Amino acid sequence: MTTGNIGPDEAIGPGKWRVLWAAFMSYCMDAMDFMLLAVALPTMIRELHLSMTEAGLLGTAGLLGVGFSAWLLGWCSDNYGRKNAMIVSVLVFGIMTAAISVARDWTDMMVLRFIAGLGLGGLWGVAAAYINETWPRAQRGRAAAFVLSSWPIGFGIAAMLAAAVIPVHGWRVLFLFGFAAIPLAFFIWRYVPESEVWLAGKHAADQTNERVRLREIFAPHLLRQTVVGTVSASCALVAYWGVNTWLPSFLTRERGLSPQEMAHYVVMLNVGMFIGYQLFGYLADRIGRKLSLILCFLGGAITLPLYVQCEDRVLLFWAGPVIALFFSYAGVFGSLFAELYPPRIKSLGAGFCFNVGRGISAFAPFLLGSIATHYSLGTGIALCGISFATAGVAVWLLPASGMSDSGSTTRRGYSGAPDASSYLRTSK
Repeated sequence: MTTGNIGPDEAIGPGKWRVLWAAFMSYCMDAMDFMLLAVALPTMIRELHLSMTEAGLLGTAGLLGVGFSAWLLGWCSDNYGRKNAMIVSVLVFGIMTAAISVARDWTDMMVLRFIAGLGLGGLWGVAAAYINETWPRAQRGRAAAFVLSSWPIGFGIAAMLAAAVIPVHGWRVLFLFGFAAIPLAFFIWRYVPESEVWLAGKHAADQTNERVRLREIFAPHLLRQTVVGTVSASCALVAYWGVNTWLPSFLTRERGLSPQEMAHYVVMLNVGMFIGYQLFGYLADRIGRKLSLILCFLGGAITLPLYVQCEDRVLLFWAGPVIALFFSYAGVFGSLFAELYPPRIKSLGAGFCFNVGRGISAFAPFLLGSIATHYSLGTGIALCGISFATAGVAVWLLPASGMSDSGSTTRRGYSGAPDASSYLRTSK
């Protein structure tokens, strides 16, 4: 096997398809559990008499947990394996989400959302590293985008469950669907193989008795990747979570939709997001990760302010999938960030950039809730376009990854991660 010359059906390690589908289902469950709060929030605000600020803080609590999980599950993944970290992530966020159904008050919900976030956030970095180590370089952009395109599917499932469950059984029963994580964790434990790249690196580390440490991603030759990568993810995620936490409430409060109508609009948004993941994943392998991301953020910066000006319901319905095309940056981030770090710290580095960005974005729901109190939710959502534009500038400042911007494997002086197949050769 030679670097850069892997055939279209050739796997770097065994079981690449099982890894792909396990990561896809896990991230879908991640999205469903995360977004159950967003789709239940309008009902919870009304029944629990929550202020907009209190409701926003529930979203903030989960995202703060996500921020801490950046190093927690990334460290676990690099030291104890991609598979074990994925199982822990799935079980923590699933069970803690289900526990919200018996929460006594707002404080209980805050604590449970924070703990759920500790499992939710770490999955992204684990999945990004897993795909990077089990799929050929020329297919990683599409593979990572496909896995992360399960996010809008999970979001759509949450919206459909909300429409079916809340009117009949109430919002508490809705959160019980978090228990679906238990059979998924069993499937991963029983059928998904560990990454051969990680096993090879683990064997080498055991010989020197050396553990992965957080400070390694801040080494001089990786400092730019870590700092600029975190800034780019932070700006993108501030925009994403600001929009998606409050969009259901925007549709019901400011556009007059019923909860059932809102669910249908949210499903259409996620159809557009799913298509966007495939589109920008394809572009990432054709024109390069960085250019694909910049185009994605430019589209978001332009379309968001236009969307919130729309008052016609039919136009609002069909404009939703268009703006959601540009919410699909996470898949390309997955392939880009994973290529910026060597296998030893791949999950920690990629997960740190993305999930610390999630942690910083924790204040977006709170901030938009405050803006809505003084102005409107539409104003806050429109302002998220500026954050998308800033993310595009930060991506432009990132160093080239292992895949050059032209889509080839030329390094252009790149000093980051080696190809996974070459790592296997040198480690065995």
